[in-house]
Amino acid sequence: MKGRIQIQHVTPSVDCGRYAAKAVVGDRVAVSADVFREGHDQVAAAVRFRGPHDRAWREEPLALDHDDRWSGEFAVDAVGAWRYAVCGWTDHYASWLDGLVKKHAAGRTGLAIEFEEGAQLLQRRKGAKSFRQVLTETAALLRSDAGEAEKVAAAAAPELRALLERHPDKRDLAQSAELPLWVDREAARFGAWYELFPRSEGAQLAQGGTSARGGTFADAAKRLPAIAEMGFDIVYLPPIHPIGRTHRKGPNNTLAPGPGDPGVPWAIGSADGGHTAVHPDLGTIDDFDDFVAEAARHGLEVALDYAIQCSPDHPWVAEHPEWFRHRADGSIAYAENPPKEYQDIHPIDFDTADRDGLWNELKAVLEFWIGHGINIFRVDNPHTKALPFWEWVIAEIKREHPEVLFLAEAFTRPKMMQTLAKLGFSQSYTYFAWRNSKHELTEYLTELMTMADWFRPNFWPNTPDILTEYLVTGGRPAFKIRLLLAALLSPSYGIYSGYELCENTPLRAGSEEYLDSEKYQYRPRDWDRPDSLAPWIARVNRIRADHPALHQLRTLWFHHIGNEQLLCFSKVAPGRTDAVLVVVNLDPRQAQEGTTWLDLWQLGLEHGGPFEAHDLMTDTTYIWHGPQNYVRLDPGTEPAHVLRLRAL
Repeated sequence: MKGRIQIQHVTPSVDCGRYAAKAVVGDRVAVSADVFREGHDQVAAAVRFRGPHDRAWREEPLALDHDDRWSGEFAVDAVGAWRYAVCGWTDHYASWLDGLVKKHAAGRTGLAIEFEEGAQLLQRRKGAKSFRQVLTETAALLRSDAGEAEKVAAAAAPELRALLERHPDKRDLAQSAELPLWVDREAARFGAWYELFPRSEGAQLAQGGTSARGGTFADAAKRLPAIAEMGFDIVYLPPIHPIGRTHRKGPNNTLAPGPGDPGVPWAIGSADGGHTAVHPDLGTIDDFDDFVAEAARHGLEVALDYAIQCSPDHPWVAEHPEWFRHRADGSIAYAENPPKEYQDIHPIDFDTADRDGLWNELKAVLEFWIGHGINIFRVDNPHTKALPFWEWVIAEIKREHPEVLFLAEAFTRPKMMQTLAKLGFSQSYTYFAWRNSKHELTEYLTELMTMADWFRPNFWPNTPDILTEYLVTGGRPAFKIRLLLAALLSPSYGIYSGYELCENTPLRAGSEEYLDSEKYQYRPRDWDRPDSLAPWIARVNRIRADHPALHQLRTLWFHHIGNEQLLCFSKVAPGRTDAVLVVVNLDPRQAQEGTTWLDLWQLGLEHGGPFEAHDLMTDTTYIWHGPQNYVRLDPGTEPAHVLRLRAL
């Protein structure tokens, strides 16, 4: 950009264009920039963009907001890599017209030279014959004996201005650097996940509760209708590969497993195969294909765990010992996160001399499962693997399979989590599980919204590794509260199976580990228990699906309410076609009450009259007036109002 037009601070831009911003098919991507030049001449601006199948640039105009800031938007209609840039130019006609109007308004006469200058500007413009004809007629009027007021009115006619804007004169065009944008399918931003261990479905336990036989893919497929009925979109499976026997862990992470104990799924690999094999107890690869097909028949997509680690029995350990770190005594190091030890797992050494061989093999694993219908991968602990590998492998996979999504399971330092998102991960786990108070939630969500152009959160109130004190001590109301917050604050959220049964017994007091964790043993459940939250969860997921306002994070807005145990927030769909207001009691033990102070303008209710607040959870309708409204919520019955707002 070497011309007279200055273009600065283009957004969205991730690290000055080093990484791609993110969007979803159907979005209108908001773009803004500072565009200006010296002097009093006026400028015009536009955003240029092109998608993965475009041969030429498309363009949409930008409008001046204030203080030289221009903004606009463009629609994205295909998955893949996009590029965009902001361009600006001097609007010579608008500059001339601005001076003419000011002179005429001040009572100046004798403006013949000014009118001639305008006529020359019009005649200089190029375009179709019909366009030039209009300009020629206007130029002739400016040179005629018509009155000056008539000439000014003709020069400033809205129809003429609109025509000129559609055919701009860009003789001094300047353009910003091109910026990258990656456009995903809708599941990258919005979806409800359900984590399922197939081996626990249909499992049978011997007398005394010891392990006997695990479930199969066919058994797990019988669970799919119930998961779909609850309104989930994605079934996530922990590793389904053969499990090593060396240093196999027993119940509750003991080092003395019994002969029937199944081991930890993340200890991948045995004589039966590695990352491209399925555990023989679960079935065959054909049985897995049948499971994926059955899930699709119920409207569910299967996500698979991608864990880059091996048991000591994995074929790679013998075939490629150079891919692992060796200790001083020559032994291969096992995984550690002191004081935790994982003797049944060998981490991969990304400093291996055979980098190309390792990287290509890890890429081939993804391609294998993509070939079996998997287009979503939940990546285990990506923050412990080489960052250049992730940037390379995600780009390589998306080049051939742009529909594939990656969820980063990284609970680590914020900058590392953010960098993984920049490198290409479609979604990210977050600290949501440990944000409980109004202040913590408000502060954390506000932070996430500042990263909405490239960091997509996925809120999980629990996982096989995370059983928070809030769930342990809060009982059934706590499970409702945390699911509501996860499902309504974030467009993507998930739960680990057993959540609907309010499983919350820790290994010991103060521990976030489950007692008799499913990571180490089979865990058959009675899904037909009358106290199951399944029907209630189904209602929440129906509300999410039915209300576009809940499909995005950007429009989240926190409203004041006079009680620190009550959280009040809203989301509004683009164009204000849908507005949902949520008031949640954060206290799982007792009723809380307070008075809202709503920002009505944010909700599209500026008229100030009465409005309908229909509770989507209880099917109750209230008539509210103005910003102040009394609320009382008892967690023993319904801990939240989820209100669809409509002006009366």
